[in-house]
Formats: sequence, structure tokens, C-alpha cells
Amino acid sequence: MPRVLNPLFLSLVLVTIPALAASQTARSLNGGTSVQQAMELAEKGQCASALPLLKRSIRQISDKELKKRAGLDGLHCAMTHDAPYESLIFLDVLSHEFPRDPEVLYASTHTFSDLSLMTSQQLTREAPFSYQVHLLNAEALEIQGKWDEAAGEYRKILDINPLLPGIHARLGRALISRPQPSPEIVAQAKKNFEDELEIDPRNASAEYVLGELARNDNDLASATRHYSRATNLDAGFAEAYLGLGMSLVSSKRFAEAIPPLEKYERLAPDSPTGHFQLALAYSGAGRKEDANREAALQRESAASLEKVRRRVAEGLLQQQGADQPPPAASDPK
Repeated sequence: MPRVLNPLFLSLVLVTIPALAASQTARSLNGGTSVQQAMELAEKGQCASALPLLKRSIRQISDKELKKRAGLDGLHCAMTHDAPYESLIFLDVLSHEFPRDPEVLYASTHTFSDLSLMTSQQLTREAPFSYQVHLLNAEALEIQGKWDEAAGEYRKILDINPLLPGIHARLGRALISRPQPSPEIVAQAKKNFEDELEIDPRNASAEYVLGELARNDNDLASATRHYSRATNLDAGFAEAYLGLGMSLVSSKRFAEAIPPLEKYERLAPDSPTGHFQLALAYSGAGRKEDANREAALQRESAASLEKVRRRVAEGLLQQQGADQPPPAASDPK
């Protein structure tokens, strides 16, 4: 005769079994065997076994220190055992959970740098004659301040595809970035920015640089036109609003200068230049109280900026002093 289970006992079993399972899972994910085992494997260099476990558990670990350790172990394994793109899940978790942690930021810096280097090497292997290789070379040369060599790379790209958007503007930037460019070089740069706008009429940066070049030549009408186009193309382009306001102030169009300068001040509230130019515009428009307020803000922001510069300079001097070897002890006589 079959044994009949007590209904009360059965209900207790049905409630208890899932609870025990959930508890066991929580222990496993919050520092139990699987996570601890995965980290131990990773730290012993057995990354082939550790990585799958770390990937499965990293988002479910609730203990912060355990999650950080697991994430850093995962990064190390991914980058040192031929699985670089597995690092992305760990970077995502670490950047969200520990956005200000110096250890995490340091590890992330190296990971992103290594990913960038590996990808660029792959690009060179797979497409050595592509314009993208020349583009990478040009960007690296710009970082080193080798403007002539960078310009040469951009010209090679234009030989491959003369209508490629962005390249004429990059060439123009390289030309005017060299120290004390000659009038002929500046003219070449200007022509490249104009060519860029023929290819891409929505390039706000090209309009802005043409505005800067025109203002340097005291061609305030052209400068105003280019800056206005730049602000219309990019409503958040702070420097274009400043250039527009400065050109209008120089043209004594003070009332027209106020709106773009106020916009610049909202985008860059700590800029002494913005407060100074707005003070000039208010004064020229007869708004003396507003002009006095902006003049005071200009003095305050300039003083704050100078304090920051002084602190940075002092910090650099202290760092240089710390890096210097101690003076050698003199030989006793």
C-alpha cells in the first residue's frame, strides 16, 4: 500500500527546497566555491579554466571587494592569454562599479592601450595599403608634433581618395599647427578648409578655423559669417560662440555680440575671456551694471585660474624633486 505524504510536510518541503537552492547559489556567487575557485585559478595562471567562470559570475557578485578582484583577475587573464576581447565584459563592470578607483583606472588604461595597439597592428597586417593605415600614422605623428610628416600622410590619403570627408580639414590643421607658419602655408591651409566644406558642408570645425583665420587677418565680416555657420551647425560649439562674440565686439556691434557671448558663458562659465568680452559688449550696449558684474566675474575667474596654474606648477616641481636622486655623500677627509 503506497505511503501517503503529510500535506503539511509536503508544503514545507516545497518551500524549503527552493530557499536552500537560492541560498546555495548566493553563497556560490557571493564568495563561494565557484568564484573563489575561478580567482584562484586565474591567479595561478590557469586562465583557460578561470575565464568562463569569471565571465558567468562577475555581474552577480554583490561583495564589492570580491567583484573588484574578480574583475581585475578577468582583465589580466583576457589580456595575457590570447583572449583580448573577453576583457570588454570586465571593463564594463569595473568602469560602472568603480569609476574612481585608481587601481581600476590604471588597469583599464593599460587594457585600452593594449587593445588599441593590437587592433592597429591587425589593421596594418590585413590592409597595409589602405587609407586607414595612413590615417593612423598621421594621428601618431600629430601626437609627436611632427606636423610636416603628418601632412605628408594626409596627402597620401587624398591621393587614394580626394573626396574623403575630413581629410582636407586634417591637412589644413597640420599645416597651421607647425610653429610660425608662413603666409603661403596659411593660404594652403585655408584652401584645404574651403575644399573640406565643398565635400562636407556640415563640417563645423572647418567653418570655425576659417573664422579664426579671417579674424587674424582682421576680416571681421568673413569671420562673423564663418563663426555663425559653425554655431548653426553645432549648437554646443563653445569656442565658435566666443569667436562670433569677439568679432562682433571688434566690429562695435555690441548688442548683437551679447547673445553669443552669453551662450558661451553658459557653456564655459569659468572662462575669464568670456566674462571680459561680455563686459565689453554690455558696456558698449549701455548696460553698465551688467558690465560691472562681468568685470568682477572676470577678475574672480582669472584669480582662480591662476591659483590652479600655481598649484599645478608646484606639484610638477615637487614631482621633479622627488624624481631626483639624493645628493651623493661627500667623502670624509
